[in-house]
Amino acid sequence: MLDLNNVTPTYRRVNFDRVNDAALAVLPALLKRWLPGGKVEGCEYVARNPRRADQHFGSFKVNLRTGRWGDFAIGEGGRDPVSLAAFLANLSQVEAAKSVAKMLGIEAHDA
Repeated sequence: MLDLNNVTPTYRRVNFDRVNDAALAVLPALLKRWLPGGKVEGCEYVARNPRRADQHFGSFKVNLRTGRWGDFAIGEGGRDPVSLAAFLANLSQVEAAKSVAKMLGIEAHDA
């Protein structure tokens, strides 16, 4: 009989690089879903920040090549698509990575 009291739980590390790389490959499509009504200006996606009463385009931008993003009106920003997802959905980085991985149909964890 299995004694569950003596079983050490195994924790699998979230592979943020894998999730971010997959998200970068389809970033324009993700941004249209996450930030509808935005527009591409050069190598940036410009949108309104849905987490504040943003009435004008221009201060919330996402770099389409790197995934870096920022709302320059309030000084918020991040380095990658997972941090953007975490910000937009008010999730932890781990929760956001798992959510984005599921959305993209990939495994979020190391083997």
